[in-house]
Amino acid sequence: MKKALHSIPKTCIFLAFVLLLPCALSQTAGDRVDLVVSALQDHDFAKALELLRPALQRAPGSAQLWAMQGTAYAGEGRKQDALASFRAALKISPDYVPALQGAIQIEYEAGSKGAIPLLQRMLRLHPADQISHGMLAVLEFQKDDCADAVVHFEKAGPLFDSKPDGLHAYATCLVKLKRLDKAADVLQRTVALSPEDGRERHLLAAVQLMAHKPQDALLTLQPMLQGSGADSEVLELAATAYEDSQETPQAVAALRQAILLDPHNMNLYVDFANLSSAHDSYQVGIDVTSDGIGQLPKAAPLYLARGVLYVQLAQYDKAEADFETAHELDPPQSLSSAAQGLLAEQQNDLDGALAKVRNRLVQKPNDPVLLYLQADFLSQKGVDPGTPEFQLAMRSAKQAAALRPGLSGARTVLAKLYLQAGSYHEAAEQCRKALAEDPKDQTALYHLIQALRKTDDKAEIPDLLKRLAQLRKQTSHEESQRNQYKLVEEDSQSK
Repeated sequence: MKKALHSIPKTCIFLAFVLLLPCALSQTAGDRVDLVVSALQDHDFAKALELLRPALQRAPGSAQLWAMQGTAYAGEGRKQDALASFRAALKISPDYVPALQGAIQIEYEAGSKGAIPLLQRMLRLHPADQISHGMLAVLEFQKDDCADAVVHFEKAGPLFDSKPDGLHAYATCLVKLKRLDKAADVLQRTVALSPEDGRERHLLAAVQLMAHKPQDALLTLQPMLQGSGADSEVLELAATAYEDSQETPQAVAALRQAILLDPHNMNLYVDFANLSSAHDSYQVGIDVTSDGIGQLPKAAPLYLARGVLYVQLAQYDKAEADFETAHELDPPQSLSSAAQGLLAEQQNDLDGALAKVRNRLVQKPNDPVLLYLQADFLSQKGVDPGTPEFQLAMRSAKQAAALRPGLSGARTVLAKLYLQAGSYHEAAEQCRKALAEDPKDQTALYHLIQALRKTDDKAEIPDLLKRLAQLRKQTSHEESQRNQYKLVEEDSQSK
């Protein structure tokens, strides 16, 4: 990202020293300063430092001399000494531009947030300084403050016009702020810089799709779709654009071609299942998804996608079987967002996450969330009924639900434990309470189906399966949108 900006020319700082020298300097002092400026311009930094030592002893309150020393240290690569000198100059004269420029450059090159207040001070002095706006835009982007970053990207003018990495950062912030049309306009500039770069076109087309402009996306992708050069990612994106443009046959053709090119890409089969579901072509979707399961027999999302299609055909036994397989293949999908976050911190280490929760419980033994997480992680470890760990999980879940009745995740875990213990009516009751708090809780809905399946109360199951299928379709659509946003964010992070 820092390559997106021109470095501050040191000769400009040297000239500023001369222009800002006080007229009251004596002839001797002025001559000495002239010698320092000359040494700096000749890059003879050792000589400059030698001249500056006695000068600073005589005039320790001179911001100009401290800034010159900072420049000499910077020239020798002694950046911390340089920064200390520039700070000394700014302590004497807070608005002294050469010292501001020097300190900014060092802080900015280090990626330090310390450059931000200095840049803000510089912009109060020179509001139209495009380089300062550009630097501030990059630093605000790096700390994920897109609202402020966008303001400075806009005021940087043409500074980034030839810098794709800077334009990507600008566009990423615009996407995060949901200013999608403007983001597409910015990315048009990156495509213009490298019209043969397929990555740039792919990125622009993704943003155009987010902005609900599928025809623009197809136009962007067209050079890549001609002939036989399109890869599976381009074809997948084109399929979405075709479908959004109500050109379903082309969407189907693009997805089929993508699957042929990349038969181990799970997302392609899920996309095909969603397309089939949207157009009531359930059996075709089942056939293609079954092909995907043949290629990827451990991919839980494929079983979920096929289960949804079976529901549409009222083949509830097959749907249940697929949902059950998906759950067995990917138990962590039932984790709450809180548990997933903690597990992510432990790099999917259940034992580590559980230990962290237990340590916190020592300090806060009645914290409902911690008790719930303990039950959740114990459940994920596969504790068996009758064991001390199972009993601990059950107690923790019950206590969490009692302390905070609205904590739906605790009730979902409790339902799972009741299922394992064979207490099906109790499991169903907890599922219904969880769903009352969160009607979109797919895990609670799934466990309710499991519980009812074990009782004589099976009449409700078909409607529950339809509800689960609808939620899965909605989730799949949301995941597709998130993937498009993720493409933009990953691109900015790679720069």
